[in-house]
Amino acid sequence: MAHDDTAVAEPAAAGTGAPTDIRILKSVCRSCHGGCGVKLHVHDGKLVKVEGDRESPLNHGRLCPIGTATIDLVYHPDRLKYPMRRTGARGEGKWERISWDEALDEIARKLQAIKDEFGAEAIAMGTGTGRHHIRWVSRFGHALGTPNWCEPGFAQCFHPRVNTSILTMGDLPVNDFTSGTKPQCIVYWGHNPMNSGPDGETRFAVRESLEGNPKIIVIDPRRTELAAKADYWLQLRPGTDDALALAMLNTIIEEKLYDEEFVRDWTHGFEQLAERVKQYTPEWAAPITWVPAEQIRAATRLYAATRPSMMEWGCAIEHTPNCIQTVRAISMLPALTGNVDVPGGWVLGMKGLGRFPSLIENLSPEMNAKRLGADRFKMLSGEGADLPAAHIPTLLEAMRDGVPYPVKAFLVFGNNTLTTFGNAKMAHEALMKLDLLVVADLFMTPTCELADIVLPAASWPELDQLAGLPTIAANVVLAQQKAVRIGECKSDEEIFIELARKMKLDLCTEEVDEVLASQLAGGCKVPLDELRERGFHSMPIRHYKYKEKGFKTPTGKLELYSTRLADMGYDPLPYYEEPPESPISTPEVAKDFPLVLTSGARIPFFFNSEHRMIRVLRRAHPDPIVEVHPDTAAALGIRHGDWIWIETLRGKIQQKAKLTPGIDPRVVHVQHGWWFPEEKGPDHGVWRSNANVLTRNGPPYDPAMGTYHLRGLLCRIAPVTPAAS
Repeated sequence: MAHDDTAVAEPAAAGTGAPTDIRILKSVCRSCHGGCGVKLHVHDGKLVKVEGDRESPLNHGRLCPIGTATIDLVYHPDRLKYPMRRTGARGEGKWERISWDEALDEIARKLQAIKDEFGAEAIAMGTGTGRHHIRWVSRFGHALGTPNWCEPGFAQCFHPRVNTSILTMGDLPVNDFTSGTKPQCIVYWGHNPMNSGPDGETRFAVRESLEGNPKIIVIDPRRTELAAKADYWLQLRPGTDDALALAMLNTIIEEKLYDEEFVRDWTHGFEQLAERVKQYTPEWAAPITWVPAEQIRAATRLYAATRPSMMEWGCAIEHTPNCIQTVRAISMLPALTGNVDVPGGWVLGMKGLGRFPSLIENLSPEMNAKRLGADRFKMLSGEGADLPAAHIPTLLEAMRDGVPYPVKAFLVFGNNTLTTFGNAKMAHEALMKLDLLVVADLFMTPTCELADIVLPAASWPELDQLAGLPTIAANVVLAQQKAVRIGECKSDEEIFIELARKMKLDLCTEEVDEVLASQLAGGCKVPLDELRERGFHSMPIRHYKYKEKGFKTPTGKLELYSTRLADMGYDPLPYYEEPPESPISTPEVAKDFPLVLTSGARIPFFFNSEHRMIRVLRRAHPDPIVEVHPDTAAALGIRHGDWIWIETLRGKIQQKAKLTPGIDPRVVHVQHGWWFPEEKGPDHGVWRSNANVLTRNGPPYDPAMGTYHLRGLLCRIAPVTPAAS
């Protein structure tokens, strides 16, 4: 049946006066990229209720605060509802309403002119975190002929784990939350999933995994809810995760705590790894990480002795220029202990969705070579990438300075660039230099305010899509269904298709449903209409799949020594590298900026820079918070609740002090993603509390991934005086 007819009638409860013609559509919440199953209740074309789907294996009917505010999101009075064209100077805040035909005709005309004069590579595509539209952004770019697309997390969040895991074991491992086996030990490394739910590993699944009373090891500079429950909390110095992982590998190998059979039969390069990590003892790591050597040993012994074990790792490990080797080192802990593709541990995905048709084959080898970063960062922009992307600092230089060649246009879909790109001031300078900036979003963000044309995007209950979760693994496939339409809003996918048709492109012109059906045909083979009616399809998880055909690596084994890294000219074994700005590497900077800055912890009421305009969520968390140890605060005359300055070599911002003993006196933590939608444009307070005013995006970069230094920077703090505020 057609998906518009999949809703079922729900009778009104006796005496309630509730409408009797409610349609209920099963869908998937995408207010973050967690993927909770939901039921959308629609009456007279209006969304009247959103509830969790109790049948969903990912959330069992529960929703987080963000999901429960969906109706407030959809019907928010400040939603963008029609296209607009800038009439004044860029950033002046003057707009006129235009039609979709006018908007798309103008965009198509200007893109074609730029392509004709400068080449397709002078057009860049941008997007935000991985929701429904992320792959469609690069797809349209490839259809247009440009290799330059970017997403702020590709070098800094998740994709270092994706690309590294594919090189190491042939696939991205995910945690086995749905097969029924409870883990006996869980390591939470740079990840606090109680406040987040990325990529289908929802906060609800995490809480359920705790019901088996597992041993818990938390590696985090902050005393989180999980750290308070932990058997071992390793409170490391931000940015030294690689040192800690290497010391744990040293302990496992020196004390022979590894799974001898798995290591012998299914790993490649154990002897080389053993030789490499000999130098990285817990005693070596202790002064670097600030974690006592005996605590490192004790936590490692507990982990190695307790099976099955899960490794819950987060983006904190991907925020330094030694990103790839940090991910590699951590991934070897499950490998050495035999916790890969086992019940209750790491599992390799069941691939319920076929490969997304990215259209990258439309790019010639010569055009692929023009991708910004391809000449240096092969795991981000070249042969070592699952989906090659442009290197953002290099892209910004091309926009601002025309080096190595000019980028004249930037099309941004679902990304508030000024809050989510490292070094926000450089991002602003680059956007101001563009000939064409197009932004599609739900609300008028500080980034929208700089655009030439703003397009009103559909929110997740207003569009049709698929979600294969966990991402890459696709053990559960969910249907996202269009329940309502707001104003003239269009889904990003629809915008790309219409723009491709306007430009008379040969590709990217088919209907959305054709692409979705092809993905299902290449995966779980459930018909699209049937999936929409059922809401989701769970793939039965098979374990120990490597015993059938080996790992999808050149050696057929899990590669501790990476042959592909060696072939690309990178070190095939993990190593330690001190962050480029730290108390150790830059002591001269530390004299004036004596504290170590960390950032990025998730706020349960927002998602990165999103949702701060939703009143019920903002009431729960009205202000940006910086965490400071009471002893540090007392020495500087800072009280709990004071607004304070946080300053680095790049700039300074202010946030509200929260005094807590759960952070090292030498460390402060700032919240990221802050802007103030309630304040008058065009900047909406984006410079006041934005953590990316403080961050750096310059070299040195990770040699393979191009990752820059976002965590473990040096800072100083001071009270905000009334005159200065």
